[in-house]
Amino acid sequence: MWLINSPIGRKVVMSVTGVCLILFLTFHCCMNVAAFFSGEAYNMVCEFLGSNWYAVAGTLGLAVLAVAHIVYAFILTAQNRRARGNSRYEVTGSYSQVSWASQNMLVLGIIIALGLLLHLFNFWYNMMFAELVGMEGLAHSPSDGFAWIKDTFANPVFSILYIIWMVAIWFHLTHGFWSAMQTLGVSGKVWQKRWQCIGFVYVSILMAVFVFLVLSFWLGFAPSMCCA
Repeated sequence: MWLINSPIGRKVVMSVTGVCLILFLTFHCCMNVAAFFSGEAYNMVCEFLGSNWYAVAGTLGLAVLAVAHIVYAFILTAQNRRARGNSRYEVTGSYSQVSWASQNMLVLGIIIALGLLLHLFNFWYNMMFAELVGMEGLAHSPSDGFAWIKDTFANPVFSILYIIWMVAIWFHLTHGFWSAMQTLGVSGKVWQKRWQCIGFVYVSILMAVFVFLVLSFWLGFAPSMCCA
């Protein structure tokens, strides 16, 4: 199959799955904004999602996208190293941060994968999975996402690890965003710089919201269960 056997096909899969994951992060970011204002509002969102069939289906779909993205990333990294050294994509030297990210995508990918495992343990395991299997003896109700957020980010170690994770995601996405546009054929000499700028601004805002959420709970600026 072309998408599996062709190097270009693999890049297309990487690009499409990457764009889908960016869209998920956008949804996740919008969901988390509720936690800035009200614990009750955030828990309403958690209860709505819960372990309903659409949430389970969405989780499985996301898992497939994430696994495909990670597997193809390792395949492309090995392929590109054999072909042209450590650089995974051809990039211009005029965009230093993107160039650095492109040369360290494997390391960034490993950090992101480890951070994802930590995130799944702290939240998905204690919330959706716990509700699915009827787990008992937990510190909080599986639907009390606000309490899980407070407990997790009250721990300085977890907060620091999450910030490192988010910085790695920022580097990964600022390169991956415009690279995906290039692979999908919607970039050129003119639009490449524009996609770089759009990706930089969009991803920076997205990740800044996540970092601010972590810091607000870590430093005690988070709202209570009552509306702020």
